[in-house]
Amino acid sequence: MSLREKSLFMAMELSNKKWKLVFGDGSRERERGVAARCEEALLREVAMAKEKLGLPPEAAVVSCYEAGRDGFWIDRMLKKQGFRNYVMDPASIEVPRRSRTRKTDRLDAKKLLKLLLRCELGGERDAFSVVRVPSEVQEAEMRTHREWERLVKERTAHRARIKSLLVLHGIEGGNPAKVPIEAVRDWAGQPLGGPWVVELKREQQRLHLVEGQLKGIGQQQATALEQASTPALMKAKKLCRLKAVGQHSSWVLSHECFGWRSFRNRKHLGSFVGLTGTPFDSGETLREQGISKAGSGRVRTTMIELAWGWVRWQPHSPLTHWFIDRYVRRGTSRSKRKGIVALARKLLVALWKYVEFDLVPEGAVLKP
Repeated sequence: MSLREKSLFMAMELSNKKWKLVFGDGSRERERGVAARCEEALLREVAMAKEKLGLPPEAAVVSCYEAGRDGFWIDRMLKKQGFRNYVMDPASIEVPRRSRTRKTDRLDAKKLLKLLLRCELGGERDAFSVVRVPSEVQEAEMRTHREWERLVKERTAHRARIKSLLVLHGIEGGNPAKVPIEAVRDWAGQPLGGPWVVELKREQQRLHLVEGQLKGIGQQQATALEQASTPALMKAKKLCRLKAVGQHSSWVLSHECFGWRSFRNRKHLGSFVGLTGTPFDSGETLREQGISKAGSGRVRTTMIELAWGWVRWQPHSPLTHWFIDRYVRRGTSRSKRKGIVALARKLLVALWKYVEFDLVPEGAVLKP
């Protein structure tokens, strides 16, 4: 039998209450809807689709859905049932260029099915991009630094709120976590009123709670790096040996990038992080639009921060000399901001070679 005769193709458009399913065999289609997250109903519809489309019960199933809020448990569930599943990158899906387009769950599911058929039956392997699915252990390991990032934002919000409440009364409070709320005086030298004191105390309590949780996460990371029981932790510990690379930066790079992903070359690596150029070359027009920003924003942000730290703590590195000679001595503040992105891309490649091939960046200083 050919692939067309023995396979059922299924596209899923996910929502919080209902999943839209579109089945096809290459020539006919069938549309159905099931309750969200109901595995039994999904399997019943798959069996019914095989019957209606004239496929044998043992026919293979090839499915797809867009990566999103539901994460990767659906992929694991489908593969457990023997399905071959694709998790599509939403940014890679073609969209019309008209000013107004129709958008419904039904149309979106049919679009996904069409892309799936083009890939499987038409041989267009670049019809869409596939998201690499981490294992359950790898996905769990990413929660630590992602929670840390969320808590840092929350800490910033609490600190800013305390300062704002004090400024309302002409008070310069200093460190928001250590301001003696009961002892502060307003611009006229009078103690604050009851409601203001109560609100400030609550904000300060929440700030102390967040800071305590951040400290606990930092201690958890430090203990894990000392033991280094997984490949990602081993690479994070290796990165920490480089001066200018801290505990959090090494943790993010290893668990989001180097720990479980593989890259063919430096261009593949740069594309994943979104640090590749996007030229606009049409007719007589040729200009550079800047970096694509199409990859991991978390890794990209970490690398730009790390690049600034590299310039400071690795002053004798050829990478630092390249940045200073090209963007600092003869440039402006704007050129420095552009140059640090270029340095981040070069540094990312150097760190990749270091963790994968033990090639220490030229001129880099290791921690004692």
